[in-house]
Amino acid sequence: MANYIENSISFNAARHLVLSLIDLAKKGLLTLILLSINFVSLFAQQTPPFLAEKYEYWADSVLANLSPEERIAQLIMIPAYSNKDKVHVDSIAGLVREYGVGGIIFFQGGPVRQAQMINQFQQISKVPLMISLDGEWGLKMRLDSTVRFPYQMALGGLTGESLIYEMGAEVARQAKRAGINVNFAPVVDVNNNANNPVIGFRSFGEEKENVTSKSLAYMKGMQDNGILASAKHFPGHGDTNVDSHYGLPVLHFSKKRLKELELYPFQQLMDQGLGSVMVAHMEIPVLDSTVNSPSSLSKPIVTDLLKDEMGYKGLIFTDALNMQAVAKYYPPGKVDAKALLAGNDMLLNTMNVSAAIAEIKAAITRGEISQEEIDRRVLKVLKAKAWLGLDQWAPVETDHLIADLNNSSANFLAERLTKASLTLLRNEENVLPVKGLENTKIASLSLGANQRTEFQHQLERYSPMDHFVFPKEGDVNDIIALKENLAGHQLILVGIHGLGIRQGRNNFGISPEMVTLLRTLIESHTVIVSVFGNVYSLGKIQGLENAAGVIAAYQETPLTQDLTAQMIFGGIGAQGKLPVTINSFFKRGDGLQLEGGIRMAYTSPEGVGLSSKDLAGIDSIMQLAVKGKAIPGGQVLVAKSGKVFYHKAFGYHTYDSLKEVKPDDLYDLASVTKISTSLAAFMHLKGLGKFDENNTLGHYLTAAKGTNKEDLKYKDILTHQARLRSWIPFWMSTVKKNGKFRWFTMKKDSSKRFPIKVADSLYIHRNYARTI
Repeated sequence: MANYIENSISFNAARHLVLSLIDLAKKGLLTLILLSINFVSLFAQQTPPFLAEKYEYWADSVLANLSPEERIAQLIMIPAYSNKDKVHVDSIAGLVREYGVGGIIFFQGGPVRQAQMINQFQQISKVPLMISLDGEWGLKMRLDSTVRFPYQMALGGLTGESLIYEMGAEVARQAKRAGINVNFAPVVDVNNNANNPVIGFRSFGEEKENVTSKSLAYMKGMQDNGILASAKHFPGHGDTNVDSHYGLPVLHFSKKRLKELELYPFQQLMDQGLGSVMVAHMEIPVLDSTVNSPSSLSKPIVTDLLKDEMGYKGLIFTDALNMQAVAKYYPPGKVDAKALLAGNDMLLNTMNVSAAIAEIKAAITRGEISQEEIDRRVLKVLKAKAWLGLDQWAPVETDHLIADLNNSSANFLAERLTKASLTLLRNEENVLPVKGLENTKIASLSLGANQRTEFQHQLERYSPMDHFVFPKEGDVNDIIALKENLAGHQLILVGIHGLGIRQGRNNFGISPEMVTLLRTLIESHTVIVSVFGNVYSLGKIQGLENAAGVIAAYQETPLTQDLTAQMIFGGIGAQGKLPVTINSFFKRGDGLQLEGGIRMAYTSPEGVGLSSKDLAGIDSIMQLAVKGKAIPGGQVLVAKSGKVFYHKAFGYHTYDSLKEVKPDDLYDLASVTKISTSLAAFMHLKGLGKFDENNTLGHYLTAAKGTNKEDLKYKDILTHQARLRSWIPFWMSTVKKNGKFRWFTMKKDSSKRFPIKVADSLYIHRNYARTI
């Protein structure tokens, strides 16, 4: 990944150098002599990868066998769902068979059923279909049973781009495995409007350079691994207060502002070989003064600005043409024709294929677009298909698909990304990580929850505490009761849950009662607040800036709650930076550093350099032991370098199978000492070649010589088959027949001879250990 960063820097540096030289020349301060410098190459964009000459032959040969109607159909991408019934599947198959559409965009469903649909549709399609999906935070955005990566807003808080490149590469691997060719990501909108109803958490932040560097890493990660990226939503949807799914946003910005801000990330990604762009539905009077003219249907925006002025040569997709920003003005068919005339290559979510083809044919007849121009766009689509490997399409293998999409390395990458994003915004008097557990009464409180949360479960791994919840509908009486219950606690760990991802009309779901309770607790206790949700919600919690600790976790998943609990107690550190400004207390770039490692951390085996599959044998051994009644149940915990990477519970407490073993069950020491001491000593000495388990007790222990234990083999002792008694009740030899203690064993009062207390009002003789 270092290569693309260096290339980006050198390209942009060269361009700025040339512009500076030209400016100086205009001012008469420099004589500009152009000798062997090829300035054209300094300004040239890297072309999208599919425009290479080697893809032309297949594209030309396919085009030659398509009718005029089939050529138009190649520019159409229809929506499909893998969680709908057979009627839906048959209707999509009919459109593929009858019209030969160019591609399908999949929405909600599951990976196996979607793969089966892809195989079915590809087998009946004359030309391989281009399969796409919105996977901004991975396939999980649309498909169940897949890995969830953090939202882009969380990734905007990372201090580097290398992990985002890895994410792009992993998303590409998963997409290819699932039969997907195009991922409509990254979102490169600069979200500088906190009230944006549609972008918000989907953006990398409000600062254009940060958005650009993060987007570029994501793009390169995907395209370096054979999946077409698509930057959206051109020319920039970050500063709107209207959701284009429901209405037409209007941007009253100058062209100078658009070039310097909204268009900046798009231009940078185009310069680095961006494969495709998605054009949004927005009205921008400074670019096109026609009333009710969405950018996706505007020739001045798509052709004049994007293609001609910005020089973009890649694939251009419309945003979904069934969104109300366009659908309320133009019916199906006509909206498709207008989008094509504007300069788009692929029409996304065409809702009436036959009407679209008919309207576009009519536009050709009227001379509004030529057949040659249609063919040029079809060739571009076909070249992209060849680059994607569709010229040699093979069915998606559905066996083990779920397992392949959920591999341990992908889950560990999600863990690393989430951990790197956690942002510590307040840490008064270094309250974090929490110290002095033995002298602090701790309580946890989940606001906006109806039951104990994952966050509270994970907190208790480090210290026993009392747990409370305050639901969204909590009232004044609940506040009074909670204040009474929390009065005796010195430290309160608050998690804010159930936050909406968009603000809407209810402040992300934060009730006035929640704010009142939190402010009251902050005034009277040491409070650490963890916000699990849209980071803009921080601005809706009055008094939050007065809390001793504040952590922005960006979203509510089991993983974010787990890692935040670890951070609070010092298992891991914090390094994230706020990617947006919330208010005067929490600003872009804020984020305190916190060292971890003062207590055990919890991770996957990959976190200590191992592979999860290598530990599968532990499960089978324990299950075999329980099934064979060698043990009723038990736990296995494995740690390395201060990190617990395996911890599972098996079976029951007793053979009657009444109570399951749980990971937080406590055990007395007893036989655990065999694991914690004897086993460790045996492994160490065996490794040094100083111990042979086949030797006898008398061989190593002088005191055993001459006794009936002398010939016992250590192998038999360690495997519990030496016929030794399991327990010797030594106390019985201290009592006489009359029930009193022998004089040299126990006394009721302590003295120099009887200094060791063994129970209340009972002290043992100082030399009795010898007798034992």
